[in-house]
Amino acid sequence: MYNFSDTSTSIVVQAVLLTLIAGSFVTWTLILAKSLQVWLIRKQNVKYRAAFWSARNFQSAADLKDHNGPAYRVATVGFNVLKDIDSNTANDLQHFGDRQDVLERALRQQIQKERVTRESGLVVLASIGSTAPFVGLFGTVWGIMHALSAIGKTGSASLDVVAGPIGEALIATAVGIAVAVPAVLAYNFFLRRLKTSSNNLDDFAEDLITLSRKATFRKNTDATANQGEKAVVHNLKGAVA
Repeated sequence: MYNFSDTSTSIVVQAVLLTLIAGSFVTWTLILAKSLQVWLIRKQNVKYRAAFWSARNFQSAADLKDHNGPAYRVATVGFNVLKDIDSNTANDLQHFGDRQDVLERALRQQIQKERVTRESGLVVLASIGSTAPFVGLFGTVWGIMHALSAIGKTGSASLDVVAGPIGEALIATAVGIAVAVPAVLAYNFFLRRLKTSSNNLDDFAEDLITLSRKATFRKNTDATANQGEKAVVHNLKGAVA
C-alpha cells in the first residue's frame, strides 16, 4: 500500500499523484454523465421519429407535443420557419431568400447548436487522455532524481536507500497510464456517437426539406399538401442517435 505520509515520499510526486487522482475522478464523472446523455438522446430521438413518421400529414407532424431531444428541436425550428414564411409574417433578413434556402439555413444552424451541446466534455477527456501519461512521467523523473539524491547523500546504492524513491517513480507512471487509458477510450467512443448522431440529424433534416417542397402551411392548399406528403413520407424508425 502506498503511504502518502511516508517522509521519504517527495512532495512533488505527491502533488503529481493527487493531480492524477483528480483527473481520474473528472474522467469517470464525465463518462457517467455522457453515457446518460447518449442513452437519453437516443431514446428521445427514436420516440420522436416514430411519432413524426406516423403522423397523418405535415400539419399533424408539426403539432406533435410532449417530445424532447435533438430531432424534435431541429424539426420544431424547421416548422416555425416554414410557418413564418408561408404566413407571410416574416419580413426580416433571417427569412429573406428562397423558401428552401431559408429552411436549410435554419436547420443547419440548429444542428450545429446540437453538435456543440453534445461536444461538451469531450475536450476535457481528450486533454486528460493526452496529458496524464506525461504528468505521470514527470513524477517518474522526479522520483528517480530523488533516488539519485539519496544515493549521493548516503554514498550507498543499497536497496533500503533507493527502494522508496524508485517505488514512488513507478507508481506515478502506473497511475498516469491508468488515468489516460479510460479517458482516451471514452473520448473515442463518445466522438463516434456524436458523428453518428450528427449524420442522423443531417438525414432527418434532408427528409424534412423534401417534405416541405410538397407541403405548405397555407390554409388554401392543405389538400394538395396532404397528397404531396403521402408521396414522399418514408419510414426512418430504424435510425438511431
